[in-house]
Amino acid sequence: MTVILEDRPIEQVREETIDQLIYNYSHGVISAEAFERRLDQAMNSESHQEIVDLVADLSLKADTNYSDKKEHQFTPSYTSGDVDDTLHLKSMLGNVERSGQWLVPKTITVNNILGEAVLDFTDAIFQHQHVTIKLNCIIGSSKVYIPENVNVVCKSYCIISSIENKAPSMASRQAPIITIEGKVVLGSLNVEIKRTIKEKFIAFANNLKSAFDVDK
Repeated sequence: MTVILEDRPIEQVREETIDQLIYNYSHGVISAEAFERRLDQAMNSESHQEIVDLVADLSLKADTNYSDKKEHQFTPSYTSGDVDDTLHLKSMLGNVERSGQWLVPKTITVNNILGEAVLDFTDAIFQHQHVTIKLNCIIGSSKVYIPENVNVVCKSYCIISSIENKAPSMASRQAPIITIEGKVVLGSLNVEIKRTIKEKFIAFANNLKSAFDVDK
């Protein structure tokens, strides 16, 4: 027995539609302008029928190869690396940064005095589901960039400072959880998403399109 469209979880319908849009765009069926316009509509609509209508004229369906590439792109990377369980970072009158495909230990201690500290988890490879950042920020600026599939819990306190957490903290149960502890004195802590999910969808679609064009 087939479940009627309106009774299906709307996020599942949305995901299937976005997959079909990406797949058809990567194969040159629709233009970049049409892809981005329909992607916006698929992400913002709350109507099952409106969402599925966006791909009613597209015949290509995502295959297992597409699903494998998507999982690799959008699932947090885990590894059983041999790096130490604690990373110590210090910034005094300077700056310190971790970014790119770096191995994330279980605990990160950051001492930032009159400097800038940046932790970019966008392409990081996690070794543990639970990661703790122990922050000591005095008259400094600390920034944490995360992807949308990572949860962040901020337990830091501030004294004449600003703490801004723009992380959604709504990723799946299997997603990494970053807990930020410590203090910010006469400084700032900003937690934000470096690339939105829409930007990641577009980048993923363009990478697939480039690969498909090369294979022609």
